[in-house]
Parts: sequence; C-alpha cells; structure tokens
Amino acid sequence: MVYRKKSVETSLNYGAKKPIFEKAEMLRRKMTVPEKKLWDCVKDNQLKGYKIRRQHPINFYVVDFYCHKAKLVIEIDGENHKIKEVQEKDQSRTAELNELGLEVIRFTNSEVIDNIDDVLNRISQHLP
Repeated sequence: MVYRKKSVETSLNYGAKKPIFEKAEMLRRKMTVPEKKLWDCVKDNQLKGYKIRRQHPINFYVVDFYCHKAKLVIEIDGENHKIKEVQEKDQSRTAELNELGLEVIRFTNSEVIDNIDDVLNRISQHLP
C-alpha cells in the first residue's frame, strides 16, 4: 500500500507544530462566553450540515473556529481587538491565512452575545 503525504495546503492544520496543538487544546478548555455561545450553535454539524471545529490549529495560529470544507475561518474579537497594535496583528494574520487560501470573517463579542441569529446567517452566507 502506498501512502501519499498530504500537502500543507490540503491538510487540516496547514503545517501546525506540536506547541500550536497544545495551545489549541488549552484554549478549548478556556473558551470565552461568546465562543461558547457560538460553539453551542455550530457544533455537531448544526449549521447547514458543515463540520466546524473550535480552537483549531492552522500553521502558526489557533483560530477560533474553522470549517475545512469551506476553507472558512471564523474569529470572535474581544475588546482588546480595538487596540491599534492588536488590529495590525489581526490584519497580518488575516493576510497570512488568506495566502493559504482561507477566507476569514470576524465578529465582535457583542455581535455574538446580542445577535447570534445574525451571526449564524452571515456565517451561512459563506458556506457553499
């Protein structure tokens, strides 16, 4: 039997290393309230039948949510994302994820807490 190694671009984790997996595992245990709320709505293929993973390692990052089939990253931004330096890091990270062929959509904590139906609708629009 011949095994073909998956390319970095087609793997679920885009070459993430062990420390990133360990960080993801820790973050799954310490999800924020908005992350838990969104997770309760998307886990177990609840959103259009798509599998969405939480605190998922991709390359050098842990993204909040990821749908591999749709190549979609979903980020929930807290208050610290209003800080200019954090916004610049977010832009750089988004650009790197885009270079991997991934689409990134962002929501604020308050959007998830106050209007989960709108958030789910906007995510659905990005799922083929």
